[in-house]
Amino acid sequence: MKWTNCGVALVILGIASIAQAQMGMDYFTRPAITKVFHPTVGKGSVYQTTNTSGGDDKTSTTEIGIVGKESVDGKDAYWVETSMTDPKGQPVVGKTLMSLQGEVTIHRVIFQQAGQPAMEMPMNMTGQHKSTGEVNLNDWHSVGTESVTVPAGTFTCEHWKNEKNGSEIWTSDKVPSYGVVKELSNKRSMVLVKIIDNYPDKITGPVQKFDMQQMMQQMQQQRQQKP
Repeated sequence: MKWTNCGVALVILGIASIAQAQMGMDYFTRPAITKVFHPTVGKGSVYQTTNTSGGDDKTSTTEIGIVGKESVDGKDAYWVETSMTDPKGQPVVGKTLMSLQGEVTIHRVIFQQAGQPAMEMPMNMTGQHKSTGEVNLNDWHSVGTESVTVPAGTFTCEHWKNEKNGSEIWTSDKVPSYGVVKELSNKRSMVLVKIIDNYPDKITGPVQKFDMQQMMQQMQQQRQQKP
């Protein structure tokens, strides 16, 4: 397997984000995860995100879907899959197996870059993240119910504000996967553009165990081959 610079960066920097932030949308610091996360296998959502930092707005599309359900230690756990494109426009898919009985627990993480085999990341790399969310949730407070219109339609939402970081979020239990209808912060904005009723698992082929030593060796070989 040949590792591109983009692939290496995604593995080292991006996998932890898949587990802990689902590619930019942090499950563990948003009220949505505890209030409106009602996972249904096959349901998904499409979001348009505009990054407003750096003075140059950049728009991207992210899809989040529930692609499976398992029992882990007697608890229901769901495969939450996120897909987006890398800086070269190639698809990148990551999914995490998480349970949410009283606390958020990440059990497994699988990642696939375009043209590469699917890889399961060791939990000592991603961390078996557990969080009650109490500290972060204390930063948020509800300011009431509002009707919000986005490209996906009009939803009755609970409006949340975080005075500490200047963020706002609108959530609805009618939105599958993530529960978010709209989000605003000083660095980005995000809106729901579509709800998917038959969300497919985009991880294809057999899943390999990630080997950090092998990756480092291949990186070294690639550097030596460069003129």
